[in-house]
Amino acid sequence: MKIFNSNQLHEWDRFTIENEPIKSIDLMERAAQQIARAIMDEWSTRTPVVVFAGPGNNGGDALATARILSEKGYKVIAYLFNIGNKLSDDCKVNRDRLSDKVTFVEVTKEFDPPQLEADTLVVDGLFGTGLSKPLSGGFASLVKYINQSPATIVSIDLPSGLMCEDNTHNIHVNIVKADLTLTLQQKKLCFFLADSQQYVGRLKVLDIGLSADFMKQSSTDFETLEANDVKRLLMPRDDFAHKGSMGSALIIAGSQGMAGAAILTTRACLRSGAGKVTVHTPRQNYAVMQMSVPEALVQLDNDPEAFSESVDSDDYDALGIGPGLRQAESTAIALIGQLRRTKAPVVVDADALNILASHRAWMQQLPKEIILTPHPKEMERLDGNHTSSSDYELLCQARELSDRLKAYIILKGHYSALCLPDGKVYFNTTGNSGMATAGSGDVLTGIITGLLARGYQQADACRIGMYLHGLAGDMAVSDIGKESLIASDIIQYLPQAFKSLSY
Repeated sequence: MKIFNSNQLHEWDRFTIENEPIKSIDLMERAAQQIARAIMDEWSTRTPVVVFAGPGNNGGDALATARILSEKGYKVIAYLFNIGNKLSDDCKVNRDRLSDKVTFVEVTKEFDPPQLEADTLVVDGLFGTGLSKPLSGGFASLVKYINQSPATIVSIDLPSGLMCEDNTHNIHVNIVKADLTLTLQQKKLCFFLADSQQYVGRLKVLDIGLSADFMKQSSTDFETLEANDVKRLLMPRDDFAHKGSMGSALIIAGSQGMAGAAILTTRACLRSGAGKVTVHTPRQNYAVMQMSVPEALVQLDNDPEAFSESVDSDDYDALGIGPGLRQAESTAIALIGQLRRTKAPVVVDADALNILASHRAWMQQLPKEIILTPHPKEMERLDGNHTSSSDYELLCQARELSDRLKAYIILKGHYSALCLPDGKVYFNTTGNSGMATAGSGDVLTGIITGLLARGYQQADACRIGMYLHGLAGDMAVSDIGKESLIASDIIQYLPQAFKSLSY
């Protein structure tokens, strides 16, 4: 699914109006019918409804919704804020369509706010995707009044005050905190960013029948990753395959007291289809590795406690490096030496990322098409900006770094974002908060490394890997629950995740 920006969303409306064809007021009515139906599905006619409508088309949606709800037996009070005496054409029409069943107040100067009780449903239709600057003045005061009330809040399309993409410089106390957001046709970019979630609440996407042709023919830098996308990427497994033809992976991971990181990464790599997996780890980890992952070959570092020197990687089809390495200077030197000499595709995670962040001059020496998998704090350190103002800004930093290094960057989160060197971004749609547990990132590194060894190109290995990682986590949660999920559970459910995509 493509994710359109605010300008494209308005073009989508226009394209639908011109090519369906349909009048704009009828398209608004179609949207209002869907909004009203979603409200009626959750609240009975005993619920008093207060509608706040702005002067634009979002306000028109709200007024049409007020009329439909009143016709269905709801007690509705609608406030239209027409401070500048400048309503959109469709907002005017829906104002004039209101029947006597709706208690209607048009606010042009003074506003006497209604009492909002705990049993009241507030429908927020002040501003939608057209907003381009933070709310101020009377509208800011109204938002604060709504947020401070005990009422339940439903926002139409976007919580008022929240901008469609970039909220870096927004005034956060002037944004409606919705309990439910009924967004039209598709999710907006801001919905994929963690710092917007406090305003969105539960999210429902309402299909209002916008043109499918526009979706097909319009390009965008942002897309979501869905099951069908991943299914198309999966390669068949040759019936006459043998371990030598299924790829050989090298994992460099672990240090004294951090053998678990090496175990998780190696197990995940094996479960992801690689024919052979070798783990290079300090001598002290020998026994536990042999016992925990008997399917893997163990290659020992000369240092008993940490990765200390680069190794020959010519015979390997992929390298995963970083989990549990620690950040000693000898390990840092070994890391950059390894990255310089490795010709196969590389996945860099965890301590390897932090080493690079501490030696930022080395980043220009990284091989092209390297895969980096930072979480937000690691991304800030890689960029040299230790306090990003917003998740949108952090995403922009990841995209810029991807372009500069010609690297594939997976910015991990609830909706992990894969940034490609050409500027494209794919948001993953699988995964859950139960996966916020130690070792989960090590598992992702192992999965992607295994897919690379198997023969997938970097972009496909990243897309399949992060989708499978989240899908296995979702399957695990359905049986185990979020609180008890641990990283090894994700590996345990990887076979089921693969099977669900293969049949």
